[in-house]
Amino acid sequence: MTEPNMAEFQRRMNGALDALVKDFSGLRTGRASASLLDPVNVEAYGNMVPLSQVGTVGVPEPRLLTVTVWDKGMVKAIEKAIRDSGLGLNPQTDGTTVRVPIPELNQERRIELTKVASKYAEQARVAVRNVRRDGMDTLKKAEKDHEVSEDRSKVLSDEVQKMTDASIKKIDDTLVAKEKEIKQV
Repeated sequence: MTEPNMAEFQRRMNGALDALVKDFSGLRTGRASASLLDPVNVEAYGNMVPLSQVGTVGVPEPRLLTVTVWDKGMVKAIEKAIRDSGLGLNPQTDGTTVRVPIPELNQERRIELTKVASKYAEQARVAVRNVRRDGMDTLKKAEKDHEVSEDRSKVLSDEVQKMTDASIKKIDDTLVAKEKEIKQV
């Protein structure tokens, strides 16, 4: 009898939370940070790749980011990717350098950042729910194949649900903290 690996489900749920924290680190609230552009993916050579694979992100001033593009042909694609990223940034091209001024945080920008943060949190919740669904499907299959008893399947199902609830709570708490940070700056 092989029981489904509960640690694997927990690891995958934690992965969703880690991805959310990484996405949130890119939501800098008014100060330039190289990690601000981490969530940006660029269409390069027929594939979507992280911005860091087609250029170097620098922070020459507190309110300015620069992307030094390695391939001159990628400048327009990088500019478009930053503009379409939902981060509310308006890049300007200067040769092979893309300058990204960080806008002053006005009330409108704070609301926009809060919406982006909420979108990231919802993506993380969906990822956790998908892990829960996979876990429940695995348990049903294991029970059907007589790898676990009906009682043990019920116990494990409850455990998966508790992991899901705890992960969703962590996501919600992380979102509340980020919203508070956005409003304070």
